[in-house]
Amino acid sequence: MARGRTAQRIPAPGHSRRGLLRAGGLLALGAAAAPLAGCDLLGGDDEAPKAPDPLRPLLDEALTLATAYQDAATAHPDLAARLTPIAEAHRAHAGELARLIGVTPPSSTPAPSGAPSTDPDATLADLRQRERAGRDAAVAACASAPAERAPLVGSIAAARATHLEALK
Repeated sequence: MARGRTAQRIPAPGHSRRGLLRAGGLLALGAAAAPLAGCDLLGGDDEAPKAPDPLRPLLDEALTLATAYQDAATAHPDLAARLTPIAEAHRAHAGELARLIGVTPPSSTPAPSGAPSTDPDATLADLRQRERAGRDAAVAACASAPAERAPLVGSIAAARATHLEALK
């Protein structure tokens, strides 16, 4: 070729420079719109709501049991020495479960279902029934818990079993 002259390129058959520019522009436009879809500008929310933690029922139950024991100790002062430490253990369990789950424990505890009986034996029978159900729930939660959660849940199940012995 002679000096000063530029060689003219001939596009490949079926592809023009204009067509390639259009395709590139469409690709760029599509790439720019993709992040907007995640911001909910172009559609619905892609993230499903977070499921409640499977240990949350155990936390709620620990708080309910703590309240039931405290109410029973208040209603039957002669049982307070036996029941107050168990109420405190349930509060400690609730605190550790809340820490593990990553929630703040409620400032007020849920009210147990019904006031304690005026009969101390009936009150102890009710607490044994609640504690047995709580132990069974803790055992089931321990069996299905991931390895890093099993020690805490297992110790709660064991504590609930000892609470049953203290209520005899």
